[in-house]
Amino acid sequence: MDLNISVELTSAKKQKPEIDQLSFGKYFTDHMFIMDYDAGKGWHDPRIIPYQPISLDPAAKVFHYGQTVFEGMKAYKTAEGRILMFRPYKNLQRLNRSNARLSIPALDENVIMEALRKLVLVDEEWIPDEQGTSLYIRPFVIATQATLGVSPSEQYHFMIILSPVGSYYAEGINPVSIFVESEYVRAVTGGVGNAKTGGNYAAGLKAQQEATDKGYSQVLWLDGVHRKYIEEVGSMNVFFKVGGKVITPALNGSILDGVTRDSVIQLLRYWDIEVEERAISINELVEAYRNGTLEEAFGTGTAAVISPIGELNWQGDKLALNEGRTGPLSAKIYDFMTGIQRGTLEDPFGWVVKL
Repeated sequence: MDLNISVELTSAKKQKPEIDQLSFGKYFTDHMFIMDYDAGKGWHDPRIIPYQPISLDPAAKVFHYGQTVFEGMKAYKTAEGRILMFRPYKNLQRLNRSNARLSIPALDENVIMEALRKLVLVDEEWIPDEQGTSLYIRPFVIATQATLGVSPSEQYHFMIILSPVGSYYAEGINPVSIFVESEYVRAVTGGVGNAKTGGNYAAGLKAQQEATDKGYSQVLWLDGVHRKYIEEVGSMNVFFKVGGKVITPALNGSILDGVTRDSVIQLLRYWDIEVEERAISINELVEAYRNGTLEEAFGTGTAAVISPIGELNWQGDKLALNEGRTGPLSAKIYDFMTGIQRGTLEDPFGWVVKL
């Protein structure tokens, strides 16, 4: 399809929140992008319109069969007024992998990148520039065909909405506490655990709620077959520094291939820090804690970037890491990643894209 994206500007701009009011995903900008799909016609009618509710038939397949995928990205504004994005094509490639797993038609990544660029520039004034803030970008697809019956939809909406955000966690870069989940299962190999689809997150809500009630920020998921191998921390990939070496669970079909995860692995190797991608059991981790070789743990993801882990609760045992403080490696990674994302540090990898 061509790149002729129509633009309809709002006639009633919203009041922007103060910087100290920003949390995660609470406020939304003045405009959004939408594009339609019809079988036999393909993706068509790309347009930027005022942010508004959408109207769907009650029989739309997304409501009944969960055929939907999404992504999470960020735009940053530098002190010089440049607008930067971090590895956007990596996210769009993953979006299409998720589409394939959910039987959703592929999107032209160049078209979506142009739509994203135009939308961000239309709402440029919404990009906060304080340290720790950014413009969160949420592309997503929903199945809209109004018919019941378990089969892929023949109609879809692809949309992009934008939200100025502060820190994902109220703790910010300070360590969070994690509850190791041993009862519930999020995903198994062969399922949709490696796709960014709503069902994965719905499957985790019960465990997350119970962890929150116990005073924990997130859950650490174990594998769904053996219930012993570490997979993810809620909405993040996870890393452990053990005996000077960094270990992260290998991608096995049920773990999301995180863009930040991949970036951290590349960064550590650039720094000549040994990294292993392999299966790691909770028992191995507890043993490393007991013998004093578990030095740090942290989660990685677009929303939080780096989230140090200060405590793990495994079957009632509270494992305090690094005396509850942010470890030196976690801090170094965070400072470097956010530095290149915001344009204050040199990007040796060519990850940053200027809009």
